[in-house]
Amino acid sequence: MTHPHPSAPLRRIIGWDLGGVHVKAALVEGGQVRAVVQAPCPLWNGLPALDATVAGLPDWVRAPARHAVTMTGELTDCFSDRADGVAQLAAWAAAHLVGEVAIYAGRAGFAAPGAAAEHAADVASANWHATAALIGTLRPAALLADIGSTTADLIPIADGRPCAVGYSDAERLETGELVYTGVVRTPVLALSQAAPFRGRRTALMAECFATTADAYRLLGRLPEAEDQQDTADLKGKSISETETRLARMIGRDRHEGTGADWAGLAGFFAEAQLRLLHDAGLLVLSRGAVPDDAPLVICGAGRFVAARLAARLGRRAEDLSDLIAPRLAPEAAAFASTCGPAVAVGLLAAE
Repeated sequence: MTHPHPSAPLRRIIGWDLGGVHVKAALVEGGQVRAVVQAPCPLWNGLPALDATVAGLPDWVRAPARHAVTMTGELTDCFSDRADGVAQLAAWAAAHLVGEVAIYAGRAGFAAPGAAAEHAADVASANWHATAALIGTLRPAALLADIGSTTADLIPIADGRPCAVGYSDAERLETGELVYTGVVRTPVLALSQAAPFRGRRTALMAECFATTADAYRLLGRLPEAEDQQDTADLKGKSISETETRLARMIGRDRHEGTGADWAGLAGFFAEAQLRLLHDAGLLVLSRGAVPDDAPLVICGAGRFVAARLAARLGRRAEDLSDLIAPRLAPEAAAFASTCGPAVAVGLLAAE
């Protein structure tokens, strides 16, 4: 396994997280995170979507740099399988990013783009490992709770290193370390088969009429900057349009309930999601690898949910942005936690 960075003359490093839904990038100069950006990317439409998204990012992403790339986009259905996705994304990075490119292979370190395919099992969806590895340099014991738009990673850290039982997505789904639920894109149908409404338990429509973004938007918890994806019906994000989508999940029209009714329904979905995360967190912590006094280090678009999870688990929450504050420029603070893996892989490359 090669690590092409140490001899590179460029002090500018860009950490990339190439996802199937978003592209995230973090600029690291002199060991400090100077800028962070996230933009939607419908990668399922093919690599031209990645070209279009990156073309719209700030100019600094196109300047010569040392590039450290992690990914989850290999899962999207424009690729024949994960190995194909790793190979194509690594080749795209080598062809389109100006400067030296290294692909993060998690437990195996960094690889040259041409070697990524042979290490596909280490490269595929290893972005969680980058965040956990960075946290381990700062907190010898912790539980990483990275709750994003689509998924949640619950990664135990002990002795300064990630100690997840699983590594691949499939393994981590089995161990509770990956919970396929997020605060923007998850259909609320995935959270429960029924919901309470005006004193009755009503089954949910088996349709993707509404997502968790609708629930958290209605509750006032989802920051507008994190609300980057289209709605399920491709309509607007006003309160009335949001209530309409939630009402459809129980076979009703918006006028059949009050604002309080729809807020109550949204609150139920938020609680149902938290229960899933709580159960997974208890499973991971029950192994005993993370001491009782260790914190939850929280990040991701859903860190507001992660903070509630920490309280539910009886542990203190520590935001990733606060943890890396000495290495974080003020102008980069807003999205540093949202783009944790991009920040992490950039800082790891800098070391």
